[in-house]
Amino acid sequence: MSGNSGSNQMWGGRFAGGPSAIMREINASIPFDKALWRQDIAASKAHVDMLGAQGIVSAEDAALISDGLDKVAAEYEAEGVPENWDLEDIHMTTESRLAELIGPAAGRLHTARSRNDQVATDFRLWVRDAIDQAELGLRQLQVALVARAGEHADSIMPGFTHLQTAQPVTLGHHLMAYYEMIARDRSRFADARRRMNRSPLGSAALAGTGFPIDRFRTAAALGFDGPTDNSLDSVSDRDFALDYLMAAAQCSLHLSRLAEEFIIWASQPFGFVTLPDSLSTGSSIMPQKKNPDAAELVRGHSGRIVGCLTALMITMKGLPLAYSKDMQDDKPPVFEAASLLALSIAAMTGMVAEAKFRTERMRAAAELGYATATDLADWLVRQANIPFREAHHITGSAVKLAESRGVALDQLSLDDLQAIDPRIDERVYAALSVEASVAARCSHGGTAPEEVRKRVAEAQRALGLEETA
Repeated sequence: MSGNSGSNQMWGGRFAGGPSAIMREINASIPFDKALWRQDIAASKAHVDMLGAQGIVSAEDAALISDGLDKVAAEYEAEGVPENWDLEDIHMTTESRLAELIGPAAGRLHTARSRNDQVATDFRLWVRDAIDQAELGLRQLQVALVARAGEHADSIMPGFTHLQTAQPVTLGHHLMAYYEMIARDRSRFADARRRMNRSPLGSAALAGTGFPIDRFRTAAALGFDGPTDNSLDSVSDRDFALDYLMAAAQCSLHLSRLAEEFIIWASQPFGFVTLPDSLSTGSSIMPQKKNPDAAELVRGHSGRIVGCLTALMITMKGLPLAYSKDMQDDKPPVFEAASLLALSIAAMTGMVAEAKFRTERMRAAAELGYATATDLADWLVRQANIPFREAHHITGSAVKLAESRGVALDQLSLDDLQAIDPRIDERVYAALSVEASVAARCSHGGTAPEEVRKRVAEAQRALGLEETA
């Protein structure tokens, strides 16, 4: 065996060129960072405009470069970004094509900047766009939740703790709980956007630049609130990406919980909802099956999104200032999470908007689980002046009797109830129906239909919708 062939076997089949082939592949980020091309073009145009305004490059060269960047952008839009691994990344790919189009003047574009501040700027712009897309999607999910909650402000269903029937609630109240969760998610994305909206452009490699640049001009041109204030931090910071992933992870948990509700509700033992055909699949062997695949995938996607957050946190945890090549791995988890989150939001928006709720089944289930037991205890406290602990014990005896006879609490006779405690009178029946139970929960934020309608109206105003409830 020759020395050369032995070397090739050492490096492995597809790395026949030895260490240089490995380095070429591990160093190239163009397969994934080509997704930044719009942001790269926009930042480059803002940069060259500033260079021209500051007299760092001539007005003629600035105009030539800007026009050339527009031509590159048009090519990318029409044909996609080419993947030449020798050019490593989107920045060198764009600059190389620009040079082919306009000649040596293209080399002036990189004056007073580095790939370090360039990628930090591009990535911030991309994450900012991802936040804006999430915001739009989450608002639409809220619109769907509010619309269905308004339809079902009076629809009674069992409320659960430990997945055991606890007290009757309304479906509208249940759906508005998710409206509140999504509102918090939107606030987290908004906080992340506000915190990250500073421009690193002009920080150069790590120490700033000696050219008389105007970082405030480029920041304003790119929609930032201003430039970052420390060049070392500017090129090494990925907090903005972590903030996005943290908000995305929390949001994905809420979407997963909502998906799980639909999965449970759609199961035959519950039968609370019929899922839209467009978001379900059949079985390859069991013709009676209608599987909640979209909801299950949303539930699964949440795990992957949390994994993306964990991956970037671990990547960043031990890096010294300023830039290290590890940070090239910052983008894949963010890109993956953003794609999965967008799909999950869209799926759950469709699920909420198009599902058919079987309210008669929900109401029947609310009656079966002795959900008004707390109402009996409350009645004993209010009407018979019995301490709650004693009322709780009396109610437990009533539930045991009803359970032994296979009837609801309000189907026990007055003689039965008075045999348990003589202080119970016929007024108790007004408190034992599921309708009376939900109507009584009229404290702020409670499940009473009138309260649900108030919350729906407030949500419609917050969303800028015409009130319909």
